[in-house]
Amino acid sequence: MVYKLNINEAHPATSRLRCVASQVIACMCPNLLLLDLGMAVSFVTIAMPDLLNASEGLSLDETQASWFGSLSYLTQPIGALVSGPIVDYFGRKKANFLVNIPHLVAWSLMYFAWNLPSLFIANALLGLGTGVMEAPINAYVGEISEPTVRGALCTVTQFFTSTGVLIMFFLGTVVNWREAALICLAAPIASMLLVLLVPETPVWLLSRGKEKEALKSLCYLRGWTTPGNVQEEFQQLTVYSQKLKQCVICDKTKGLDTKDCEHVNMNRFKRALLKFNYVMLAKETMRPLTLVMMYFLFYVMSGFSALRPNLVNVCGALGMPQDGRKIALMVGVITFITGFFVVALIKVLGKRKLALSALLGTAISSTAISIYAKNNLSDSVFSYDTTTFPQEKSYVPVVMFYAFIMFTGFSIPWVLLGEVFPFRSRASAQGIAAASNYVFTFIGAKTFIDLEINARLWGTFATYAGFGYIGTIYLYFFLPETEGKSLQEIESYYSGKPRTFADDPFINLFKRLTRKLLRR
Repeated sequence: MVYKLNINEAHPATSRLRCVASQVIACMCPNLLLLDLGMAVSFVTIAMPDLLNASEGLSLDETQASWFGSLSYLTQPIGALVSGPIVDYFGRKKANFLVNIPHLVAWSLMYFAWNLPSLFIANALLGLGTGVMEAPINAYVGEISEPTVRGALCTVTQFFTSTGVLIMFFLGTVVNWREAALICLAAPIASMLLVLLVPETPVWLLSRGKEKEALKSLCYLRGWTTPGNVQEEFQQLTVYSQKLKQCVICDKTKGLDTKDCEHVNMNRFKRALLKFNYVMLAKETMRPLTLVMMYFLFYVMSGFSALRPNLVNVCGALGMPQDGRKIALMVGVITFITGFFVVALIKVLGKRKLALSALLGTAISSTAISIYAKNNLSDSVFSYDTTTFPQEKSYVPVVMFYAFIMFTGFSIPWVLLGEVFPFRSRASAQGIAAASNYVFTFIGAKTFIDLEINARLWGTFATYAGFGYIGTIYLYFFLPETEGKSLQEIESYYSGKPRTFADDPFINLFKRLTRKLLRR
């Protein structure tokens, strides 16, 4: 059944500013989730210096510190994997409310942590809650926004992550880690209150047969307007949702009529396996999923995510003259500023050029730090042992490191999650992609100490640079430009024959020469 619109009445056009404002306001709930996420992923950075070989209270040795710095990344994939089913079952809005609960418990437990098990459990819960947040955030923002503003809105969400990182690093300079945990409780509480004021996504409501609620939601999201002003978009969404309601097994099987579907009577287990095959293993899902997972691999292993838990000590080991906590604060400031500029740059350059430039810049900066460390640091320097830090200080590594952070901040793998997956698999695919990021981050953070022991700091940064260069080449060929494209258009990229997206004079000349040779 399709909800009918009254199209005979005159409807004053809604201003563009009002239309965008309604979407920005609706995104504030996931934005607060990401503010909380930014504080969670950077909390270990401010806690580690106080806990590593502490003279009193809770204390961690080098091995325990390595596990503490990476444990949350180990539990994040679990949360990310269950986030998809939560979003599909409860809806995007309710899921944005429920996913705050793990962090409410985690921040409270972190404040009251009385021994190492309670400290590690709290950190594990932070990771679990961070993982659970991924699918609700990306699904909600991607589905409520128009193609012309989706890129900017997805980037704004990452801006709030940067803001969370900045707040945490600032707290690290003014309060101890327990008080910082207590202050962080404000973010999930505010998010839970704000979610009560925003609508569910229209496409999810239509998929559940709630046409009237979907129309009301769309009117809210397009500037608190009347049904007549959203009739064209609503009809398009209705047609799309009707297709989603068709039996996916019939739809994907040649020669079967979806109107005479009998798969509802099929064995439940067998039907679930077929649906998994036609939805999750379909090329429309697997191709973008492979792309995003590979992007996450190169993004994480290009450096900053892996060394973030030990950031303060790495700065000291490189011989930077400022206090490590102040440098960490500047890292937060740079991340915040780059997040602000990405919102504007993504409209000018598009996602493809920005992603390529960011990963290449990260690799070049990491190469420069590696060369500096090789030529200026003794082999005895070890970031987990402050007694080995060089006595001679220099501002050269500071400049290189800040450039390294800036280019890392321009990367946009999280922005892609909200738009590259088809509706049927969107929540689950987003959860799997986010889980892969946390697996890579755990591996990177946990192996940082081993990599430094065997290859020293110069070899560590050289390894990260290698990942950056390889990742740039990969994205050059396989990352499409999605800025300004509708979700249906993006889905069509992956429904046809496999293709590459490299498009410049050099590669086009190479393609023409290759075609001529093949014709001969």
